[in-house]
Order: sequence, then C-alpha cells, then structure tokens
Amino acid sequence: MLDLRGLFRRRPATAGAEESTAGAPTGQDLLTPEQAADVEQAWVELRQAAEEAGVTAFRACTRGGSRWEEDPAAVHALAAALRSFKEADTATGGDPAR
Repeated sequence: MLDLRGLFRRRPATAGAEESTAGAPTGQDLLTPEQAADVEQAWVELRQAAEEAGVTAFRACTRGGSRWEEDPAAVHALAAALRSFKEADTATGGDPAR
C-alpha cells in the first residue's frame, strides 16, 4: 500500500535552498532587449488603462505558475480587460444591474 502522507507534509527549508536561488536569473534577465522593450510598452499601456478606468490596485495570477508580468500578451490582455470594464461601466451609466 502506498503511503501518500509524505506528499502533503511540509518540510522545513534547508539552509542550501535559499542560497541556490539567490543567484538565479529573474525573468527580466532572460529576455532579449526586444522582448524587454515589448514588456515595457505593454506596462505603459496597462498603467494608462488602469488610470483611465480608475483602478488603483489589482491582483492577477496564472494557472501554470508562469510570470504574467513578463509576458507582453498577458499584460496587453489585462489592459484590454480594464478598457472593456470601463466601456461597459460608461455604457450602463455605472449601474451594474443594467
């Protein structure tokens, strides 16, 4: 019989665990200059869309654990969603029941 309790048990971090990720490159380090420029442009668009929609804070995550913050398509999609929310709010006069 299999003992699955070990899969769900939390184990304390080892001393070497922190050291092993300390020098690991971040996502930005792995981007080419063109990709980094695309990400920066997407963030400019997202900041503008958030400001126009009156959004002061938001949270987002991915299902696969990848970093959406470094994916220009994901950042553009979030900006488009904020714009569509603003457009829907304007069309209904701010009344969500419409």
